[in-house]
Amino acid sequence: MAKHGDEHGAGEAETTGPVEPVGTDETGETDETGEAQPTAVVETGDDGSGDTLVIETDASDEQPTEVIEPYTAAGAAAGASAAAAGATATTRPTDADEPRERRRLGRAARIWIVVGIVLAVVVALVVVADIVARGIAEQRVAEEIEANLPDGVEGDVTVAIGGFSVIGQYLSGTMQHVELDAPEMTVEGAPIAVSVVAEGLPVDLETPVDQLTATITADADSINQLITVAGVETGLTLGDGTVGYEGRIEIFGLPITYQVTATPVAAGDSVLLEPEGVEVGAVGASIDVSGVIERLLGGDPLEICIADRLPEGVQLESIAVAPGAAAIRLQADGLVLDSASLEQKGTCG
Repeated sequence: MAKHGDEHGAGEAETTGPVEPVGTDETGETDETGEAQPTAVVETGDDGSGDTLVIETDASDEQPTEVIEPYTAAGAAAGASAAAAGATATTRPTDADEPRERRRLGRAARIWIVVGIVLAVVVALVVVADIVARGIAEQRVAEEIEANLPDGVEGDVTVAIGGFSVIGQYLSGTMQHVELDAPEMTVEGAPIAVSVVAEGLPVDLETPVDQLTATITADADSINQLITVAGVETGLTLGDGTVGYEGRIEIFGLPITYQVTATPVAAGDSVLLEPEGVEVGAVGASIDVSGVIERLLGGDPLEICIADRLPEGVQLESIAVAPGAAAIRLQADGLVLDSASLEQKGTCG
């Protein structure tokens, strides 16, 4: 019968008759009472990859079944991989930490967004306030300048204040850069155009301006209306960089007319006309006019004083002449723009 059991595989047994239960102790021996004790059953089987030892206990034993697999290299490698994975898992943030980190970053982003919006609003308000203040200040300066114009001078003045912050300049008491423009001003009825640039214009116009430059543009009619040149009866004519005028002298009791072409030169409170050419009117052949021409060409320049037409302290810096118009550039340091100062004119020596 044992041979037949071998043919059916290890761990199988066959009996031919009833078997009486035999009581054994833990070592496999029968106890004195003859009662059967719980038997430990040991089975071996094949799991397909190696022998597995299964230790089972009786139903009365409450210990769980333990399965012990034999040691293999593959098993050791798998255990090492599992240990490494466990170690990595302990160093990485857990699923519970990631939402908390995202919430923290989200809060920081919202804070910076709010700060940016607040700063943008503040900057916008400052810009708007400065624009409004600039317009008010420009209007105020223009009105004060117009109110302080000397008698006989009329015209609308527009003002443009430069610099970064008008409010800051106003609080400091000085406007850094101010441009005044009066394109349709009249002086004693003569139309002229005036453009003024003031550096360091005080808020209080009774305080001197640091530096002031002005350009006056006028045509020939306005110039002849405002300026009288001694000995020039027909007035000045404007050419390309030159000024022409006519005069008359007597030689041996005979009147002789001449025409002079001169170059204008700025000389502080005067304009000097330096002759460049002379033409003498028709005279009899018996009269030699070469001496007249030499005297006109070699003599002193014709001086035109303009000091009595300008506020005291204003100097002529340059003059540019073109056909039909002339541009006179003036300069002054420490000029006060109130009415009393503008009324006070210079004098011609």
